[in-house]
Amino acid sequence: MGAEMSFLPPVHLRGAYTQTVLSSSRLRTLGANPMLAASREVLLDTEGGVRLQGFYSPQPYKGSKGLAILLHGWEGSAASTYILHTGKFLYAHGYEVFRLNFRDHGNTHHLNEGVFYCTLLDEVFSAVKQAADLSGNGDAYLAGFSLGGNFALRIACRCASEPIERIRHVMAVSPVVDPENATSAIDESPLLRRYFLKKWRRSLRRKQALFPGLYDFAPVLRLTSVRSLTDALIRHSGVYRDTGEYFRGYTVTGSFLEKAGVPLTIIAAQDDPAIPVEDFRRIRLAPHGKLVIHTWGGHNGFLYGLRASTWYQRKMLELFRSDDSS
Repeated sequence: MGAEMSFLPPVHLRGAYTQTVLSSSRLRTLGANPMLAASREVLLDTEGGVRLQGFYSPQPYKGSKGLAILLHGWEGSAASTYILHTGKFLYAHGYEVFRLNFRDHGNTHHLNEGVFYCTLLDEVFSAVKQAADLSGNGDAYLAGFSLGGNFALRIACRCASEPIERIRHVMAVSPVVDPENATSAIDESPLLRRYFLKKWRRSLRRKQALFPGLYDFAPVLRLTSVRSLTDALIRHSGVYRDTGEYFRGYTVTGSFLEKAGVPLTIIAAQDDPAIPVEDFRRIRLAPHGKLVIHTWGGHNGFLYGLRASTWYQRKMLELFRSDDSS
């Protein structure tokens, strides 16, 4: 597939919610997955004594083409469908794979007393840096989805002052670039609002059950929008003055991405129901950055078929193999 070819799904897969829902459908994970068979748990000690969990899948023989580090979205995990499907695809093409869980994602709530904030870049950067070392002397590539894409973009910028030498390219698929607008978009969609509230409430209940002396989320679990729940938790956090300050802590619009220290590619869709396309038009990139906006794709979608590879997976192979990425 050529670098400039647009994503053109079959007519029956052009719905924004069709793409979005299928990207997380467990039907896409059916069948054998050699990446999972080769996977082993890795616990990483990061900034401030925080422990994060990852899963490393080395190639069975020497001659790996490199290491792909994958970052999931908000309330997803290293076992999210799009992570498993992408990992399987890259592993089949000769890449080692490392799948990271953010704090309080997956089954990791017990690892740290503190709760997850989207602004916690230090610990994720540290984990990615350690994961990159697993490649030995080989190249590493970072790919993030949705909130994971936001983390990937911020890591690319931090690499300008704190290089992760083995990382050759960063890709962000449907990344959050303006959390204020993304939160509003999610709340305006009944489907997305119910989906994220259900998963977030479940996560908060799990954290409270593990640390009952520290947390009582009962008063806020009845709130019916992502914004109101965010406001309530930030108000009681003692960390941020208000939600606006919190959101600004991981906004990457304007000139933010001009300081990226590694080549990066952003993949977005005009019909993304979670990330307004206008947000992507308000970013400026470094000369080695590229923004690709497709007409279709939904959120984390870009599917050609229920079980088929995606546009961004094929694009990953193109970029990772390219001399321009090294």
